[in-house]
Amino acid sequence: MHQHAKKILHAFFAHPIAHNIDFKDAEHALTALGGEFEAKSGNKVELTLQGKKITLHRHHTLSKEDVVQVRKFLESCGMTGEAFA
Repeated sequence: MHQHAKKILHAFFAHPIAHNIDFKDAEHALTALGGEFEAKSGNKVELTLQGKKITLHRHHTLSKEDVVQVRKFLESCGMTGEAFA
């Protein structure tokens, strides 16, 4: 995994909550973990990782709410911020 992808994944666990994560950067980093994205209706995408799914709204940058949602999703997949430090 590239260093930039690790930096983006680590940002999901940062305190205070990051609010400037570029969606394309997040998509590439999550794909590097083995995640798969599928376009849904409107501007929604579904991320599948380790058999679990989450739906996100595709914007230029992720909102704080989206970052928290992805953080909880990654934690449910057994990942922590220390894994990407």
